[in-house]
Amino acid sequence: MEVANFFNKSALAASHVLQGFDPALFVARLAATPVALAFDKHATSSPEGQATLDLAARLLARFYPRVPLQPLDEESHAYAVILAGVMHGIHPGIDVTEAEAVARLIVGRTVVPPTGAACFYIGSDGWVAKYSPLGPVGSGSLANPFGAGAAACIGVANIFRTVFADQLPGSITDEAFTLSLLSYEASDGEALTPDLTALDFEETALVGLGAIGNGVGWALSYLRGAKGILHLVDHDPIDLSNLQRYVLTRQVDVQTKKTQLLYTTLQHTGLTPVPFDDKWEVFAAARGPRSLRRAIVALDTGAARIAVQASLPQRILNAWTQTRNLGVSRHLNFADSACLACLYLPTGEKPSEDEMIAQVVKLPKDLVRQLLHLQVPLDQNLLAQIAQATQRPLAELLPFSGQTLRVFYQKAVCGGLIMGLGADSPLAETPMAFQSALAGIMLAAELVVDVSGGRQQPLPTLTRLNLLRQFSWRLHEKEQKHDSQRCICQDADFQRAYAANCSS
Repeated sequence: MEVANFFNKSALAASHVLQGFDPALFVARLAATPVALAFDKHATSSPEGQATLDLAARLLARFYPRVPLQPLDEESHAYAVILAGVMHGIHPGIDVTEAEAVARLIVGRTVVPPTGAACFYIGSDGWVAKYSPLGPVGSGSLANPFGAGAAACIGVANIFRTVFADQLPGSITDEAFTLSLLSYEASDGEALTPDLTALDFEETALVGLGAIGNGVGWALSYLRGAKGILHLVDHDPIDLSNLQRYVLTRQVDVQTKKTQLLYTTLQHTGLTPVPFDDKWEVFAAARGPRSLRRAIVALDTGAARIAVQASLPQRILNAWTQTRNLGVSRHLNFADSACLACLYLPTGEKPSEDEMIAQVVKLPKDLVRQLLHLQVPLDQNLLAQIAQATQRPLAELLPFSGQTLRVFYQKAVCGGLIMGLGADSPLAETPMAFQSALAGIMLAAELVVDVSGGRQQPLPTLTRLNLLRQFSWRLHEKEQKHDSQRCICQDADFQRAYAANCSS
């Protein structure tokens, strides 16, 4: 058993939510805490069961070094080989051999005899995610990833809350519940279930192909009957630290362009994925005055989201993760309802990039500003200054020789490659993989609902979930236009431009 080569980023994510976090004790607990993934022939022969197992395996392999795979009948043994292949592609050193588990995730219809391990049964029925700590819930027969994927995220979240219960005060595991990603009720209700074999995305852009964007891509990859153009907009390649929560990524994908990974994932669907390897501003400028029907936004910062809204796509769907919650927001009429920018207008002064970096590396602000502006590669002397100021071993920093200070900050601090360096930086906040995956699946579900008209009654602007607390039905929040009256959606020129876009 060994921890993954991106483990520091996983530890960084955990450090933001676990009280009394200690890196050495954290590693020791994971090493002593196998968590099992169990399944039967019903799960392995069901399209939804297969989807749940796939995502559960991808999530567990990114965090736990010991995940025993437990086929519950003779017919499902062969599927263990498939799941092991998925998990070893993410973490080659993961131990999937039989061991006495502390907690067990179970997919299928088989009742597992009590062994002292906490058992969480997960499954789905189309749009509906099913979860129970009491007994099997089964998996549906539809090629629908939404309930299946959400169930995997909910189950893995309950595993996490079990393993680290003493460091998550007030966070108990869930009682049995079901949740539809179509209606956000216990069942689909009166919603018009979309035909997933006849979806037309028209011309849509997926903006941001990071952790949430990977969740979107995972869900859309199951929609074999969808059609339309899907622009894939991101300028970054995949970094090793991204494996911590990008559910589509494997070791072989490191240094691959994010757009290429999503293109490969989606090219077998009916969609036409179109990679664009640059930032949204460049994409929007290249389009010129042509209106974009829809943007689905999976970006990291408020400023980047405002830039998308300022380009005036006709409809915007957005998803986010924070340490304590995740969610989606709907912005379908710029003129009449809260736009995306309303949610992210800055309030008060915030530290600039050079101020945040100077705070972490403990170099003078003027020097940091100069290094960033001139993109000066870090040499051994500069790294020695940082090592001395931050009380880190120089040998730990030397691999970043020749990199710019910005790259050093992104990889060493935000990427968690140097554990503990700048953990309090606002840019170092790192959600857990199951949080990002669920945000992406919810965003993909909103896209399908939007193109299909699957809801008779629109939901409020915001829908939030907290996977670190027991499930609550207080999910929605209505958002009004910004009360400052200074948002772009309250500007007459932007309103006229939006009206022109919608009529073109």
